[in-house]
Amino acid sequence: MQLTTIHHIAIIVSDYEKSKDFYVNKLGFEVIRENYRPQKEDWKLDLRVDSTTELEIFAPKNPPKRPSFPEACGLRHLAFKVDEIEKAVAELNGLGIECEPIRTDEFTNKKMTFFFDPDGLPLELHE
Repeated sequence: MQLTTIHHIAIIVSDYEKSKDFYVNKLGFEVIRENYRPQKEDWKLDLRVDSTTELEIFAPKNPPKRPSFPEACGLRHLAFKVDEIEKAVAELNGLGIECEPIRTDEFTNKKMTFFFDPDGLPLELHE
């Protein structure tokens, strides 16, 4: 088997409208598909991250809380590559999204920082 790329990453959110606003209007991801699934009583929103990767957002009625922060089995965080981290942080701050202080990854020697989605999911910017 040869796995060539990541097709999509799926996350569960607690507030569909708040998360849609965050990922589409603030982070700028393009909506590919948006569907209400009556049989599951939830929303499924597919967003374009880049030419090959999608972010799937599921919004069920009563999602379980994250078991611990940030260390829990399963998804730890999502990391997005940026060319200029200072510029990206300034843009996020301008949208009212706070970032942790920029630091250097000890293994890659690249600049990085974290911020959080409306449900507290850690999101990383990595230069």
